[in-house]
Amino acid sequence: MKTNTHPHHPDITGEMWTRMDEIIANGKGQPGSLITVLRECQEVVGYLPSELLSHISHGLVLPTSQVFGVATFYSFFSLTPKGRHIVRVCTGTACYVKGIKEAMGRIDTTFDLKEGETTEDRRFTLEGVRCLGACGLAPVMVVDKDIYGDVTSNKVINILEKYE
Repeated sequence: MKTNTHPHHPDITGEMWTRMDEIIANGKGQPGSLITVLRECQEVVGYLPSELLSHISHGLVLPTSQVFGVATFYSFFSLTPKGRHIVRVCTGTACYVKGIKEAMGRIDTTFDLKEGETTEDRRFTLEGVRCLGACGLAPVMVVDKDIYGDVTSNKVINILEKYE
C-alpha cells in the first residue's frame, strides 16, 4: 500500500501506518483473518478509530460494514482511546451494597471520570464490570492487573494516585 493513501489521524504516526500495512497485507486473502488484523492493529494504536477501520476494510477488500460490525460486536475491541491505566470497578451486588458507588462518585469528582469514559489526559479509563470474582474483598477495584479490596471512597483516590 502507498503511504499517501493513509488518512490523517492525530494518534497514528507514519511508523504505525507502516506496521499496520504489514499486518493488513499478511491478512489479505486469508479467510477469517479480520479478527486477527483488528486485534494486531489495536495493539499498535491502542484503539480502532473509524479512519483505521475504513483503511482495514479497503486493505482486506471487505465491506466497511463487516469490519465495523466485527469491531463493535466483540468487547475486546475499542473504537475510542483508552487510558494508560484501565480501572475496572465491580458493580455487582456485594460491591454495590458495600459502597462502590460512593467510590465511583469520588473518582468522578476528583478526575472528572464517569463509568465508560477516559480522562482527557488519557491517564485513566473507568469501566464498570458485573463481577470480578472477588466478592469476599468487596468492594473491589482492579487497576491494570492490580486487585484492590475494601475500596472505600476514602481510599480510592490514594490508590489511583500511585498510577501516572
